[in-house]
Amino acid sequence: MDSAQLALFALAVGALIGAGAVLLVSWAYRVRAIALQETSTTIPEGVADVLAGMDDAACVLDASGLVVATSNAATRFGIRTGAVLENVELRRLVRGVRDSGASATETLRLTGGASLDPRLVSARASSVGPQLTLLIIRDVTERERLDQMRTDFVSNTSHELKTPVASVSLLAEAIESAADDPDQVRIFAARITAEAARLAQLTGRILSLSRLQAAESLSQVEPVAIDEVVAASIEAHSVQADSAGVELSRGGERGVWVRGDAQVLIEAVGNLIANAIVYSPRGSRVGVGVKVEGDVVEIAVTDQGIGISDADRERIFERFYRADEARSRRTGGTGLGLSIVKHATQRHGGEVRVWSRPGRGSTFTMRLPRAGAPEAGADKKSKRKNKKKRPNADARRRDARNGEFA
Repeated sequence: MDSAQLALFALAVGALIGAGAVLLVSWAYRVRAIALQETSTTIPEGVADVLAGMDDAACVLDASGLVVATSNAATRFGIRTGAVLENVELRRLVRGVRDSGASATETLRLTGGASLDPRLVSARASSVGPQLTLLIIRDVTERERLDQMRTDFVSNTSHELKTPVASVSLLAEAIESAADDPDQVRIFAARITAEAARLAQLTGRILSLSRLQAAESLSQVEPVAIDEVVAASIEAHSVQADSAGVELSRGGERGVWVRGDAQVLIEAVGNLIANAIVYSPRGSRVGVGVKVEGDVVEIAVTDQGIGISDADRERIFERFYRADEARSRRTGGTGLGLSIVKHATQRHGGEVRVWSRPGRGSTFTMRLPRAGAPEAGADKKSKRKNKKKRPNADARRRDARNGEFA
């Protein structure tokens, strides 16, 4: 082999050795990168930004179960960076995803954190790396509550409507069988009229409540004089109060205005007065007072009746709920009055507060945002509109005689 061939051979061997060295180094770097990736707890780029913009509670956990990043809402469930998950079911869900590598979703009921009340959540865990797991917790408690309310509403409405319908049907049969007895026919006809009035009252209340719940805002908003609201509400239930032997009185400040729908407010205050009359003993007093506290107008209806127990106080604003079932059945209450009061007040940007002691009476207070008095011209125009919308005194007295209360 001459020198030229030897040089070429040496060059080829060197090239092979160099290529092998390069491949060996590249392989070593790749193995090192894979090893670093598998053992790294660094949050992937962009995940922190996504967490910061999430409304749901979410967190990223490492292989040991330590929380390395959270969303702002995670603190509601007691999840904090640098700590481990306290909930056993969440830890089990995360561990299962880490072992299988597949995402999983479970519906759980959690306690603790910022709220002591149990919360129904939909928890989803998925892998975002060999060592990291993303956990997203969506609170579905309100959705469950609304579903339950919808179910209860349909069930209760069906039950409440069936009762007067069945009564009318039986009374009609009784009239047919007693056709030869005019006195009995008149008695049965009067009872049919009462049941029809009860049915009309119930359907009217359901429609009013549905409108308040369905609308995002009031259909008509204008300055409303609280003096007119209180006066109209008291007048509408004066016959009911006289029949029950209860005195109605009005006190507090005058010349107060709010913005809203006068007829909705009259119905709401009227429901409170009607309830107070029903649950007050003969010879007692029901008072309606108006008070201004800063930018808030308070309309309080106070009675000296049987009061409300602590257990019932939590549920009295639910639809169809009656604290005294026997009394409500006897007096014809629908169980919708206080629910209408609550939704009407909320539609006006306010709230309802309750004070009550069994045996000492109750006070229901509607708190509404105060508004300035309108100009003289606007005031006259508003009164004309309210006069057109408001039922006349005879109609209100008929409602009171028919038992228009919650």
